[in-house]
Amino acid sequence: MCSTGTNAELQQTSSDPALVLELKTRRPPSLEGRAGCETWSVDFSPDGAWFAWSMGHGIVWVVAWPLDSEDSQNAEIDREDKSFSCGHPVWGLAFGPRPPKSSAVARQAKTGKTSKGSKSLLLATGLENGVIKIWNVLTGDAVFDLHGHEGVVRDLVFPQNGTLTLISSSRDKTLRIWDLAQKGKTVQVLSGHKDWISSCCVSSDCSMIASVGRFDRMVCLWSLRSYTFIRKLTGGNYKTLFLLSSCDFSPDGAVLATAAFSGSSWWIDLWDPYTAEKLATLVDYFNDIGQNQISSIQFSPNGLHLAMVTDDRALRIWEPGQRGMVMQTKSDRASNGLCCKYHPQGGVIATGTRDGHVRFWRGPRTVPSLCHLCRSILRQSVSTHQMEPLPLPKRILQYLTYRNIPERLKTCCSSDEEDWEG
Repeated sequence: MCSTGTNAELQQTSSDPALVLELKTRRPPSLEGRAGCETWSVDFSPDGAWFAWSMGHGIVWVVAWPLDSEDSQNAEIDREDKSFSCGHPVWGLAFGPRPPKSSAVARQAKTGKTSKGSKSLLLATGLENGVIKIWNVLTGDAVFDLHGHEGVVRDLVFPQNGTLTLISSSRDKTLRIWDLAQKGKTVQVLSGHKDWISSCCVSSDCSMIASVGRFDRMVCLWSLRSYTFIRKLTGGNYKTLFLLSSCDFSPDGAVLATAAFSGSSWWIDLWDPYTAEKLATLVDYFNDIGQNQISSIQFSPNGLHLAMVTDDRALRIWEPGQRGMVMQTKSDRASNGLCCKYHPQGGVIATGTRDGHVRFWRGPRTVPSLCHLCRSILRQSVSTHQMEPLPLPKRILQYLTYRNIPERLKTCCSSDEEDWEG
């Protein structure tokens, strides 16, 4: 069921200069702080014109972005806020289809001729009961339901190739690939994890799927072309029990980032998905035990930065290999962050919280270097195996294969001072 109207209040006052605005869910006081209020997932539409978040209690709210968009005054385009009642708690959501990166898409973004007038913008919502509901955002209609998962649908991804293929991961230990063009026909079930799957992502060339298991501590790579298992990524001898929480490919597909945490630390591993080599590890240690979870990570659209949400800070932005955070919010154990998502054009990062609220942060406006841009373009179509035989100077080859990043970086970002080691 879809309805339109205002279900949240806008707040723009904050002591943190990075905070652009905050949307707070309006609900009865008796429901505040109770289980079911969480914003487990947020997403921007591929053209950046819409924003959706799971606001708790089975409701997904969709708003036009930016919130003061002039298109909301256009009678030909329905730009009113929309809420979708899914009937069960929503754990994952994703807009689709996502067009491939091309000059045509870039021209659309510059001219404003995007999918705002299209009737094909879909929103997939993954529910606690294992059902995936597909919605037409612009008409507000429920298209169909996808049945097959036997546990919470934790993550949903549309590949960046313009197709109506949907990848889902679940607590039932499986990933499923769906063809929405065939009314949600299940194309393949990928099995191999031994416990809950926390997160999944797809490489930019749509050749690989990565998934991380929360309790089995497995990082798995799958072929999206043959629907087969490729390899498990392993590295490091961890003496303490840890959990895996999130993963994301860099926009060029040459690096896979995975996030994990234990009772006294969290860390991010950077991998080469082609060679299974661990490139670098960023780790943060804490004096106190517990509540040191890292919940979500995502690369910026230009691949220069990595956003992360942790228990002690609402948001951090890291440039892999650099000695220091590019940006981090004030230390706050009550930040309650769960997820993060970059706007497709960058500049803004949205984070969801346990109390059902959404915050929009101003991201760093760093201009990528010419070296970074050349590497990003090259690595989108050239694998590590193809790079290594090239007759290039060692330092250039190391840079192009991301082996110039220090192997281990330690940060004490939990305190006001930082102590980095290369």
